[in-house]
Amino acid sequence: MAAPNPVSPPQKSAFWSCLSCRLLSGAALIGSGVWVYLGPRQVMQQRIPPNMWHIAQMTFAVGLVCWGVVVITDPVGKQKRKGE
Repeated sequence: MAAPNPVSPPQKSAFWSCLSCRLLSGAALIGSGVWVYLGPRQVMQQRIPPNMWHIAQMTFAVGLVCWGVVVITDPVGKQKRKGE
């Protein structure tokens, strides 16, 4: 009778372990966040008060930049499991 095979932990995909892939993806997200942010910023520089659409665009842009930083730093990949 054969012993059951031990279950190995799920492996992370090769995409998220590649530093250059994370840098490229994160830089693209940061760049798109800056581009989205500059649209309402130009309207505000003309001394036009922002409306809710401009505020929503700026909030979305900040979210894109934060997402890009998270992709670059990869905080989940650096965590260690308990017992290791």
